[in-house]
Order: sequence, then structure tokens, then C-alpha cells
Amino acid sequence: MALATVQLQSPNESPEVFVDPPKIITTPCDPWPRPYHLEDGLRKVLPYHFTYNTYCKQRWRGREILDIFATEFRDRPQEYYKDAIECGRVVINGQKVSSIHAIVKNGDVISHTLHRHEPPVTAQPIGIVHEDNDMIVINKPAGVPVHPAGRYNYNSIVEIMRAERGHGWNPLPCNRLDRLTSGIMFVGKHAKAAEKLTNQIMARTVKKEYVARVIGNFPDGDLICDQPVMQISPKLGLNRARASGKDAKTIFRRLAYYPPLTAKNGAQPNGLDERSERERERDSKMEWKAKEGYSIVRCLPLTGRTHQLRVHLQFLGHPISNDPIYCNQRVFGPSLAAGDALSDDDEDIISRLSKMGKSEAAEAMAYHNEMMEEYNKRKAEKMTGELCAVCDTPLYSDPGPQELGIYLHARRYACQDGSWDYQTPLPVWALPPPGMDGPADTTTETDPMALVDEVGELKLDTTKPNPNPNEYTEPSRPLWVMPG
Repeated sequence: MALATVQLQSPNESPEVFVDPPKIITTPCDPWPRPYHLEDGLRKVLPYHFTYNTYCKQRWRGREILDIFATEFRDRPQEYYKDAIECGRVVINGQKVSSIHAIVKNGDVISHTLHRHEPPVTAQPIGIVHEDNDMIVINKPAGVPVHPAGRYNYNSIVEIMRAERGHGWNPLPCNRLDRLTSGIMFVGKHAKAAEKLTNQIMARTVKKEYVARVIGNFPDGDLICDQPVMQISPKLGLNRARASGKDAKTIFRRLAYYPPLTAKNGAQPNGLDERSERERERDSKMEWKAKEGYSIVRCLPLTGRTHQLRVHLQFLGHPISNDPIYCNQRVFGPSLAAGDALSDDDEDIISRLSKMGKSEAAEAMAYHNEMMEEYNKRKAEKMTGELCAVCDTPLYSDPGPQELGIYLHARRYACQDGSWDYQTPLPVWALPPPGMDGPADTTTETDPMALVDEVGELKLDTTKPNPNPNEYTEPSRPLWVMPG
């Protein structure tokens, strides 16, 4: 018979105490099929109860629980979070906290159960550009986020595709597009395929081309903007051109320019200005109004900073014409921050932007497409003044057409070694307007990808300093614009 030696505990040693792991509240249900319904061109989700669980982030350590919710989350007012903490809908490690001043520590699990109201998204289906055994290449509709985040959960690319292909199917996005941006995305069918393509993109062996519609007559030829980009508000997702930001570089080339249907200052073909007095006064305060018509621009990002194309186009004085942030005069003033990389007004910008979408529409001041009906200029997602009968949450109106996306489309992704190349047609907003001639597709002559191999050899010409660094001249081919 085998004998085992048993080490007895010393009488002076304290017994080891087992500590239970943090308790995590689970979501009451995971509805299947998903609670979608289509109405007025929108995909809507019926409200449902949901629990968010998150571990304490490093920047939250030592802070009060209410302070974290009030400063980190924008979805609801501080009064809501105060009530949620006091009523036990917000808990730490599964336990109701003693007060709104409770301190959050490293390792804590914060849970928040709420009646969730998701914003509607477009009912436009997710287009399939290519599919094989490893990968699905999709044409993402504008206005739909890729992953569940913030106010969006089931109204996301991942969950919509899961609903279409089965609850057990796990889509693996390989690249990311902003919610408001449309275009090419890669979704892996299994982890190995997703990892392979993700590594290609991270190694910068994939060329990307976007198409944007911007205000004014964008200069002809090649523009290369290498202004660094800095995030000035993580909470609002706001970025600006700043010398102290991260390196960023984009090549731009104009595809087409379409002048306005009316002459400058609202003059009609008969020479009469038919604007009202109020319209004339409004236009006189908008510097961008002097930039007539709009341009379709091909954009080739050589780096991948957040909002890089939107920030660079704003800096060049030609922001995307329906961008609710970077083409918003109420936020950036009459110049729309053209050529501005040095101002110290970030706090004012953040304050003004944070008010957008609460009691008023987040109105982009460049909604000056003459063919857009007047109600589309006014209609936007904003608070209605009504409350949810279940949770007293302030209710928003349905978003207007301009809030479902911006004029920015990821048109083409191509591998540098030529092994694959996927592209979509031009979006409808990039086609010639009725009564005007223009390209219905891209051409070799307007292809910025032709410059990729040359960019590494381009040198900045420092022999001719620019007397005015906030202005650029008509470009030659190629041109470095306002280097950072």
C-alpha cells in the first residue's frame, strides 16, 4: 500500500481564504430572430433590456462611479446615471454601490442594465462584391456601424450578417469603416483567413481608394496632404489637423467638378437674385458659400488615422459637403477651419459640438445642393420631447436622409502584388447630376493609385518657401500641400 506524506498547516499560519470572482450580470435575453422591422426605408429595432459589462479601465481607477459615467458616456444625461446608480441598475461586482461617490478600483466589473433604444439605420441591404470559402467582400451601406458599440447593437454589420446567415455564424471583419462611410469591407469566414488579410492591411501592402464629394472647385492635378492628425476629444470622436498629432498622408485627385445650377450669390439666368433677405444675410456670414458647386475627388490614404480623409479635406478648404462635423459652421465657424493647424480653440470646438443633436439638429452648414428638398435640410435625428413609457428615456426622431451617411465611399481595395483587386461602382451621389455631363466611372487618368510607387521618391521642395502657409496654389503634378 502506497503512503502519502501530508504536510500539516502550521498553527501560526492563517488559513487561505478563497475569494469569489467578480459577479457579472448577464443580459436578460438574446432574442432570436433579431427584433428587426423595416419601415420608411429604415431598419428599426424594437426596444429591449440589455446589460453592459466592462472591467475598470486604467483611466477609471480611483474615480467616482458617477464621474465616470457622466464624462465617458454621451448617450444619456448625468441625471439618468445618478438615478441608475441609486436604484441599482448600475452595480459594481454584482453589488449595489453605497453612493454615487463610490470609488472604482482596478479589477472591478461595472454592470449597467437598461432599456435599450437603438437608432434606426438604412434598410439598404449589404451588397456582396465577392465571396469564396474564406472571405466575403461586402459593399457596406452608409450609416451602419461595423461592430456593436455605443447606442448600436443589432443594427450593426456584424449582427445584421449574423441574422441573415444564422445565429451560430461568427463574422470576422478585417478592416474598419466609420459608421457614416460606405464601401468595401472584408469579412472573414474563419479566423485564419481574417488574420491573413488583417496582417496584409497592417503591413500596408494593401492599396485603398476612396471617393468623396466636397464643396467647391477642388484643384486639378495631384494634391498630397501630410498634415498630422490628432484626436482632441475621445468622447466625441473629434480629430483635427495638428502639428503634434500622428503622421498622416493622403493623395487627392479630382475626378469631376459640377458648378451650381444657379449663378453666384443666388442669381438666376435672368440676372435676378431671388433669395430672400434672410437668405442673403445668412449667405454673407458663410465663407464657404463663395465656393460654388461641388467636386468628386478620389482619395488615396497612405496612412490610416481616424477621420484622416475628413480632416485633410477640411484642412484643404474643401470638406465633405454633408459632413455633420467637419463641414459644420456652428462648430468650426465661417472658415470651416480651412488651413488651421495652430489655433487653440479646441475646447470651444468640443463644447459646441457636444450640444449638437440634443435640442437641435446636428446641421451641416454646407447642405447647399440645390436639388435637395428643403425639409431634408431641417429633418435630422433630434430629441422629440417625448419619453419612453418603460424607462422614461428621451426619445429621438428618425434620422433624416443626410444623417444616414456622408459623401465618402471606400471604392477600391487592391493588393500591391496584384493577387486581388476589389472595387464597386461609383455611388449615386458621385454620378453626374441631371442635365450635366461627367464621368460615370473612374478612369486611369484620374487614378491616384498610379502615384503610389512614386510617392516614396518625392522630395519636399524647401528652396521656395511659401510666404503664406495657410494658402496653397494651383497644383502641378505632383504637389506637396502644407507639410506638417
